[in-house]
Amino acid sequence: MGDNPADTFRQEAVELLQQLEAALLDLEDNPGAEDPLALAFRAMHTLKGSGASFGFEALAAFTHQLETAFDRLARTTRPPPGLIALALGAKDHMRLLIDGSEEVLAAAAEAGDILLGRLAGLVPGERPAAMAGAGYRIRFRLPPAALVAGTNPLLLLDQLRALGSCAVEALTGTLPPLEQLDPLACHLSWQLLLTTEAPPTAIDEVFQFLLDDMELTVEPLASPPPPPGREPLGDPVATTIDSVRVPAERLDDLMDRVGELVTAQARLRQLVMGGTSPQLASVAEEIGRLADELRDTAMAMRTIPIGSLFVRYRRLVHDLAKDLDKTIALVFEGEEAELDRTVIERLNGPLVHLIRNCVDHGIEPAAERAAAGKPAQGRISLSGVHAGAEVLIRVADDGRGLRRDSIRAVAERQGLLAAGAVPTDGDIHRLIFRPGFTTAVAVTSVSGRGVGLDVVMRTVESLRGVIEVDSVEGRGTAVTLRLPLTLAIIDGLLVRVGSGRYVIPLSAVEECVELPAGEASRRQGRNFLKIRGELVPFLRLGEMFAVADAADRYQKVVVVATRDLRVGLVVDQVIGDHQTVIKSLSKLHADVECFSGATILGDGTVALILDIPHLVEFGQARQAAVLAS
Repeated sequence: MGDNPADTFRQEAVELLQQLEAALLDLEDNPGAEDPLALAFRAMHTLKGSGASFGFEALAAFTHQLETAFDRLARTTRPPPGLIALALGAKDHMRLLIDGSEEVLAAAAEAGDILLGRLAGLVPGERPAAMAGAGYRIRFRLPPAALVAGTNPLLLLDQLRALGSCAVEALTGTLPPLEQLDPLACHLSWQLLLTTEAPPTAIDEVFQFLLDDMELTVEPLASPPPPPGREPLGDPVATTIDSVRVPAERLDDLMDRVGELVTAQARLRQLVMGGTSPQLASVAEEIGRLADELRDTAMAMRTIPIGSLFVRYRRLVHDLAKDLDKTIALVFEGEEAELDRTVIERLNGPLVHLIRNCVDHGIEPAAERAAAGKPAQGRISLSGVHAGAEVLIRVADDGRGLRRDSIRAVAERQGLLAAGAVPTDGDIHRLIFRPGFTTAVAVTSVSGRGVGLDVVMRTVESLRGVIEVDSVEGRGTAVTLRLPLTLAIIDGLLVRVGSGRYVIPLSAVEECVELPAGEASRRQGRNFLKIRGELVPFLRLGEMFAVADAADRYQKVVVVATRDLRVGLVVDQVIGDHQTVIKSLSKLHADVECFSGATILGDGTVALILDIPHLVEFGQARQAAVLAS
C-alpha cells in the first residue's frame, strides 16, 4: 500500500477531509469567520482537483456541486441554520465516495443528490445561468513563492480543463539563465484558450485563494477558439520536497532491522569485553554509538503528534452534544507531544469511551449546571504531556464528578464490596472499570450498559500503561492514562529465576531489597514483607514458573507498582538495567498473559518480558486458591 497512486490520494484525502471537518466545526463556533471559511473551500477545492486527477470522477463532480452550493450559502449575511450539519453530512458522503466499492458508489448517488438538494433549499434563489459555448483567453502568473507555499500549478490547470475544452501554453519568456535560476521560485506563466458553459465566476473560483498575490487576466473572445490539439505544458517546474510518505509497514520493518542491529551490537560488546585488540574495541564502540543513534532516529520516525488523535473527537463531541441537547466546548492542550503511532492507533477506542462518558454522565444539562452555579456550556479538555519516558494523556470534564455513594451502592449490590468495608477514594474510582459496572438508571443510545470502561483498562494495560482517576463530586472528573513513548523498545531490569532470565519493565520497578532468611525458608501462609513500616505482599516467581532448579541462598525482591498496589517479585539474581528490543510472541502463546513479549540478549539467548498487571493478578488468584485448599 502507498505505491499505488490511488492509495496515495486516499491517504492525502483523509487529511483533507479532517481539515474540512475541523474548518466546518470552527465555522459553526464563529459564523462568518474568514479563516475557517477559506480553509473549508481550500480543502474542497483540492479534493475536487486531485480527485479528478486520480480518476475519482464521482468525488470531483459531487465536490464541485457542493463547493458551488456552499459558497452561495456561506457568504450570505447570516449562514442559515442547519448549514454546518448538512456540510458535515456531505463530508461523510465524500469519504464514502473515496473508500466505497463500485456497488456502494452506485447506491450512494441518490444520497448525494438528496444532500445537495437540501443544501440548495436552505436559501431561495437560482444558481447563475450558464453561458453556453463562451470562449476566454486566460493568462496567469503565480507569485515567486507559490511553490514553497504548497501551490501546485498543474492542479490549477487541471481544474480549468474540467470547465470545458482547453488549450494550454507555458510562457517561458521570464525564465532566467540557469546560473541565476532560483530552484525554489516559480518562474513560468501560462496562457489558456478555454471554451466553457460555466459562468465567468467559475474561473475566478479556481484562483480564489491566490487572487491577492498573483497576476490574472481573463479576456472574453468574440468566438470560441478552435478545438485544442496537443496541449504542451512547457518544461517541468522545479520544486522541493520536504516530506515523504512511507507506508507504516516499512517503518515496522525498519524498526525490526534496527532491533536486530541493537542485539548484534550487544553481542559484539560482550565479545569485546572478553578481551581483544584495542582497535577492535574502538570499532565496536563506534558501531555501538551509531546503532544507538539509528535506534533513536527509527523510533522518532514512528512517533506522531498526539494532536492527530485529539482532532478526531471534535465531531464526536459535536454530534453527541446535539443528541443530548447539551452545549459543550472541547479544548486541547499539548497536542505537539509525540507518541508511537501504534500506541495512538490503539488508543482511539479507549478515548472514545472516556469522552462519551464525559458527555453523557459527566456534563450536566444546562438547567442542572445553572442550579449549581456553573456556566451553561460544559467543558471537556484533552491534554498530552511528556513525563520522562512516558506520555500522560488526560481526559477531564467540569461536570458532576463521580458519585461515591452511588458507586458504593452498586458495588455492594453486585458483591464487589463488603458492606462494612472502608475503601479509599482510589478503590471506589477503580470500580468503574470493572466489566458490566454501571450506575446509570436507564440505557441510552450513548451509554448505560456497563460496557466500555473495562475495555479501556484492558487496552491501556496491554500498552504497558496505567490509569489514574481523580474526581471531586460536583466539580468534575479527570482520567489520566500513563503510557510509554514507544512499544518497540523499553528500559527494563534483567533478572534471573533459576536458569531463566526475565525482563521487568523499569517503569514498574520501585526498589529492590533482600529477601529475609526467615521468609526464604517459609512456604506456608500468606507472603508479606515489612518495608519501612508497610506490609508488601510478594510472589515467588520460581514457584509460579515451576522452576526445577533450587533457589539461590540469597534471593532478592523486586518491588513493583501496579493498579495502586505494591507487590514484591522474588528472584534469584538482579542482573541489572537492560534496554530491551521487544519481540512479539507467536499466536501459539497468545493466551500466556503473564508475558508481554520477548527479547534477545547479547549472548543470543531469549529473555521473556513480564506483563506486571497480569502476572500479579495470576499470582494473587493462585495464592488464594492454595490458601483455600
